[in-house]
Amino acid sequence: MSKRAVLEVIALDVEDAVAAQAGGADRLELVTDMAADGLTPPVETFVGIRGAVDISLRVMLRLADGFDAGDVSRVVRVAREMREAGAEEFVLGFLDADGGVDLGAVERVAAGLDGCRWTFHRAIDHATDRDALRKQLADLPGLDTYLTAGSAAGVDDGLPTLLAEARRRGEPGYEPQILVGGGLGLEHVPGLLAAGIDAFHIGGAARPEGWAGPVSVDAVSRWRRAVDGEVG
Repeated sequence: MSKRAVLEVIALDVEDAVAAQAGGADRLELVTDMAADGLTPPVETFVGIRGAVDISLRVMLRLADGFDAGDVSRVVRVAREMREAGAEEFVLGFLDADGGVDLGAVERVAAGLDGCRWTFHRAIDHATDRDALRKQLADLPGLDTYLTAGSAAGVDDGLPTLLAEARRRGEPGYEPQILVGGGLGLEHVPGLLAAGIDAFHIGGAARPEGWAGPVSVDAVSRWRRAVDGEVG
């Protein structure tokens, strides 16, 4: 039997986390402040969620809106605090002013993760050269996932890129799993599954009341069925 597709849900607090797990999420991305597209949550939030659910948690390492790394020493320090609290998986991604990967910053933060697994997030969708970015990061320890919509504008625009990158899986720079998120709709899932994409990321789609409301067990369950290839 083939391994089921990964469903990752954004969680802001314990209530979100419990609902997402109950709905069938495999993994949570922990963030705060979605008005800034998701920043590093407080250590206390991580500890509370870790105590409430037993699925994988990936903690965002991002201290300010945008893709500039800012104070890299502070990012490394925050990562260390999360590690000491028990965090084992992370999310990060930094670009320079020209839209290239900020390799120095990414390398420093990755080195501080002690081999923990991590996702390079949607900064890739804002990079000037996706292929170059992937190849520059190809040998970094722990990088096992790219969160991407294929385009800064979202999955509708990015579908051709996602399908092209899926066909390159296994080439240098293309070994990490493609985790599709950013304007992802249920209608996109069958075609992505057919292309061999096996990981899906939702945020607002799990919240019928918007970001001011909680994650819905029913909404996550609907996505669980979709990514498992069940119709209806």
